[in-house]
Amino acid sequence: MAITRTRQRGGVTITTSNDSHNEQKENVYLFPKMLDHYQVQLTRMLEAEQYGEAKRLLRFLLQCQGEDRRHYEEWGNLLAWLDMAFPGTGNDSPEGDPDAEEDIDEDSLRREALDPGEQDESYVQQVLYIMKNHPMIDQQMLALERAAHLRSHEVEEAIVKWLSGEAVHPIVQFKALQCLRKRGVTGRIALERLGETVELDVEVTPLSMDDFPSQIQQMLERVEKVTEVNDPTLPHFAKELWKECLQFLYGTSVYSWMLRDDMETVDCFAAALHMTLLLAVYGSADDDEIRDTYGITGELRFRYEQACRALRQIAEFQEGYGDDPEP
Repeated sequence: MAITRTRQRGGVTITTSNDSHNEQKENVYLFPKMLDHYQVQLTRMLEAEQYGEAKRLLRFLLQCQGEDRRHYEEWGNLLAWLDMAFPGTGNDSPEGDPDAEEDIDEDSLRREALDPGEQDESYVQQVLYIMKNHPMIDQQMLALERAAHLRSHEVEEAIVKWLSGEAVHPIVQFKALQCLRKRGVTGRIALERLGETVELDVEVTPLSMDDFPSQIQQMLERVEKVTEVNDPTLPHFAKELWKECLQFLYGTSVYSWMLRDDMETVDCFAAALHMTLLLAVYGSADDDEIRDTYGITGELRFRYEQACRALRQIAEFQEGYGDDPEP
């Protein structure tokens, strides 16, 4: 058996080859910042009852090497509990389309978990109170998930009045727009987003990444293809970072710019996302290398730097909000 070590930026991939069976196996080693990110993502998935996604992330983490033994024990025990409690989610099926079957099963389970069946007035008011007043964004998001299933006619008016009249965190605003769309609300709503007054059509609010225009998806796809070559853990991180950026920027002037139908805009934002990703994970990035990779020529330099500033604005906003934001 021969062992080849390939040192990469952000980690080491060790490839072992077995000559007798001509097999190869790659073991991924996570960086500390990546581990912290995945732990936060796992917590958010569980709080939002996204059990299928949580199980898939746990399986990925269990395949990684070099972590403390207690981490593997915690992940293994949690995965075993999720498999027992929610056997229909996060498991590939040999027949049909596994992703489609998982979505159906998980959507059904989420509805059951978020809808208690009996909904008296006190329950409705409790959900709306948490949505508006809880100091933790994750709990506000979960309350909005529950609000989508409330059988009360006052919910839509309460959410619209709250969004229009109070300062609400941009990510929570986006979740509220999704909630309104799920409840069948149509029409325009005016609200403040990142210092801009915007008017948005509720019925076209994206509910998933697939609902975003093709230009938006292409920006992420470019980054995923580039980053997976050097570090197989980065595409997942890039997707989560991009989702967060879109939740912040949706409906703003920057988002309108992102929708321009030209590849130069795709290149600029893909490069900006890659730059932001590397800074978040490693704390540094080679600007010249990124510009060369995405074809950012001299005439595109200014547009690329504008895109970088737009994404950096999100990080600055988060820092200003603090670790325990109180919208």
